[in-house]
Amino acid sequence: MISYLMANTNAVVVGVCLMLLLSVLRLNVVIALCVSAVAAGLLGGMSFSEVTKVFENGLGEGAEIALSYVMLGAFAVAISRSGLTDWMASQIISRIEESPSASHILLMRTLVGALLLMMAIFSQNLIPVHIAFIPILVPPLLNVMNHLKLDRRLIACILTFGLITPYMVLPVGFGGVFLNQLLAGNLAQNGLQIDPSKVAPAMWIPAIGMVVGLLIAVFISYRKPRIYADKELLEELPEIRTPSLFSIIVAVAAALVALGVQLYSGSMIFGALSGLTVFFLFRQISWQQSQHVFSGGVELMAMIGFIMISAAGFAAVIRATGDVHALVNTLSGWLGSNQAVAAASMLIVGLVITMGIGSSFSTIPIIATIYVPLCLQLGFDHTATVALVGTAAALGDAGSPASDSTLGPTSGLNADGQHDHIRDSVIPTFIHYNLPLLVSGWVAAMIL
Repeated sequence: MISYLMANTNAVVVGVCLMLLLSVLRLNVVIALCVSAVAAGLLGGMSFSEVTKVFENGLGEGAEIALSYVMLGAFAVAISRSGLTDWMASQIISRIEESPSASHILLMRTLVGALLLMMAIFSQNLIPVHIAFIPILVPPLLNVMNHLKLDRRLIACILTFGLITPYMVLPVGFGGVFLNQLLAGNLAQNGLQIDPSKVAPAMWIPAIGMVVGLLIAVFISYRKPRIYADKELLEELPEIRTPSLFSIIVAVAAALVALGVQLYSGSMIFGALSGLTVFFLFRQISWQQSQHVFSGGVELMAMIGFIMISAAGFAAVIRATGDVHALVNTLSGWLGSNQAVAAASMLIVGLVITMGIGSSFSTIPIIATIYVPLCLQLGFDHTATVALVGTAAALGDAGSPASDSTLGPTSGLNADGQHDHIRDSVIPTFIHYNLPLLVSGWVAAMIL
């Protein structure tokens, strides 16, 4: 009986389902990926030594992305040390606190939302500090938000939109990692060659779903006032420094140099390295501090990097089992030529996987292994395949309890203990972004 089940069970399905189950049970994702890779490999007829060899060889496929993340993290630490984010935070806070009178309530509410949205977008592409700006900027604004009776669920939606949408459509900063290195790279690795310049445009239609979700949150769901008590913060606020004008100029120059080098070379690693070099040349960071800056980058981004490396090893084992082809044939037999049902199914599966892992970046190596051959067999256009895989990965980043895109906003908004992570960040962002993204991703797959 056991041998019959093993002979008739697809290793890919078992591996992915086991990985998802362990992740949902809150086992560390890296451990879940390793265990699931072993299970899938053994079920696929490989020996344990073969599984470990393939897994270890596959780890190299994620090394470039992981190093990109670490270099971005080091650059983010350098920018933070320069005082640029502190200066921007202080400028925003002072502008908002200047005239919080009743006659300016609507204007001030709009200003708070717009400035936080701008900072979130910049944190992904122009000044890639990721979520590091939130603990600096948001807690000092909580009393102002209380006076404006601003619903913090709306702010969570605004921040999450700014943390996700830019990397979906703008191929610089974290968007360069997502679109060029991960999405285009994994598509090519699984047999779909596409001009890298066509990857970002293919994601614009799915991004419209994010915009729709944001507009619903702003103008419908959370437009009404919400009362919060003025409470002391749970932890002491980090001190907002006043950097010199020279430090600000150097930090801005470093960000522009990093952006320019990345656009010219196509490498986020050397883009971030160029930005760090500017800090070193103008002595904003000494050679002796370089070790601390790099260590800070590792601390900031290490977990995501390790997850992506492990996901690459997991994907290598999945491919090596040989069961991907069998699974694709089975699925295409069930679906026939029904692209509409296939697209919807793939998007929902992507949503579930990303919700479990907590990282859209780490989802791509896993789903691309299965989705690319299936899309090719079902006759999807190359740009439609890009939209499907990219959207399926991005789905769940908003709404996952383990995602930086929800943990980051909560870390700032709950500084006084009045913002619940699940009820006020996870559920609102899941409803406002995943549902419209499902629809817009499906539309993109149908019309591209």
